[in-house]
Amino acid sequence: MKLRIGSLLFIAICFLVIGCESENIEEYFADAECPTDNVSFQADVRPILDSHCMACHNSLAQLGGVVLESYEDVLVYVENERLLGSIKHLPGFSPMPQIGTMLDDCSIGKIEAWIQSGAPDN
Repeated sequence: MKLRIGSLLFIAICFLVIGCESENIEEYFADAECPTDNVSFQADVRPILDSHCMACHNSLAQLGGVVLESYEDVLVYVENERLLGSIKHLPGFSPMPQIGTMLDDCSIGKIEAWIQSGAPDN
């Protein structure tokens, strides 16, 4: 009996779902699309900050007195927990960005993973 490609695909997906440790299949695929292991400041976090934060938080604008240009600048806000609290829109923190939409889950996840790994200068 010849199996069609669609049948093979269905079988493969069934095995994937059965073998999936996550209870939520969307969460499983999201993790695969957004790896948060071995997150690097230079390769992962810096580009997120550059594209979403630097227009307001550079040495010229300094909105809210916050500058995120260097690793040392960012580390100040990691240590006082304002960076993560603000980008996750947690109560008691100024939600960032104030204008526009919240960072996507992948970007937040990468920043959070980097912080949880000790916020290394890598």
